Amino acid sequence: MKKLFSNYIFSIAVYAGVLFTSCQKDDFLISNAPTNFSEVFETFWNKMNINYVYWDIDTTDWDAVYKRYKPIFAQLDLKKHADNLKSVQYFDDMTKGLIDGHYHISFSNAAIAGSSVYPSFERKQNLAKFHYPYSYYALDTSYLDPNFKKVSDYNNTYNGYPLTILCGSIDNKIIFFSCTNFSLFKSFYSNSANGVKVTLQFFFNKLANLPENIKGIIIDVRGNQGGDLADLNFLVGHFIDKPLHFGYTRSKSGNGRLDYTPWIKAIITPEPNAKAIRIPIIVLADLNSASLSEAVVMAIKAIPNGIFIGETTWGATGPITDEEVYNDGQFGIPNFLTVLTSSCTFKYIDGKIYEGIGFSPDITLPFNSYEINIGKDAQLEKAISLFH
Repeated sequence: MKKLFSNYIFSIAVYAGVLFTSCQKDDFLISNAPTNFSEVFETFWNKMNINYVYWDIDTTDWDAVYKRYKPIFAQLDLKKHADNLKSVQYFDDMTKGLIDGHYHISFSNAAIAGSSVYPSFERKQNLAKFHYPYSYYALDTSYLDPNFKKVSDYNNTYNGYPLTILCGSIDNKIIFFSCTNFSLFKSFYSNSANGVKVTLQFFFNKLANLPENIKGIIIDVRGNQGGDLADLNFLVGHFIDKPLHFGYTRSKSGNGRLDYTPWIKAIITPEPNAKAIRIPIIVLADLNSASLSEAVVMAIKAIPNGIFIGETTWGATGPITDEEVYNDGQFGIPNFLTVLTSSCTFKYIDGKIYEGIGFSPDITLPFNSYEINIGKDAQLEKAISLFH
């Protein structure tokens, strides 16, 4: 069990224009705070059985989990602090193999409040290549031409930090853009005064009227851990002049573990006045690029002139929304826990599901702390070199 070092949520309405709403009846589930650990376990197991969207590809034997842990939870006393602590470890053991990169349990019970279970983060920490998110802003401004724009919207925060974007040119022939999270649409259309709207408009105007000297575009989503789905169309929609099909989504259609809707096309539509970008578009991403950042990477890769440089992404590709939208995904047990889990499965246009795996780059360049400490951004330099 680990505490979140970051929140990998991206909040959505839908990926596609059609919603399949399932008809479920959870009559056997408690709606009030549990009175014993048997109720906690039964509710958790059944909600996972219904709501989890990856049972057809996940290797966890959920029936075996029931047989093993039902009697264990029955022996716990909800009023005992030590037993509550034991339950957190049991939840960790039960879910450690789940492939959902978003999957996270937070506990609201007073005895264990602040504890959490985050399987994908635990696995990432054990990788030799693991590193925490790194802020490249101070380093990368040295690569930009002097007239770059770095602005923040302090009324629009994510994990306690304001949305910050960096936009400029490199050698007067490359457009560079990066953002700390995806709440661009929200900031752009906010009533509060902020420099983000002005800078975004400057960036979009450049895309719509590319100067002849511009040879390529670099989009940096390294360390960007997601945000609002609206930003997917809002950003990538400025690179295209016709609908871009980049994958498929499906959700649950009923209470059965393997009850799924048909696959629905995931399509990005052009933004007003957008023009197709014919020059190379390079996206930089790393293992901390998660959720909507991964969708942006995959969408850019679906454009014929898209190139991905960096590290394999986190592997949290399934969108998340309120349980009421699809009758699946995230859920809670009153006064005990909340489970964050994907609402849909996302499949890329190549027919592969990258959940729990991550999306691999065209050119792999791992994070190098030594080079960074001497002021060198090898991933950015590699992208720049492709235009020379």
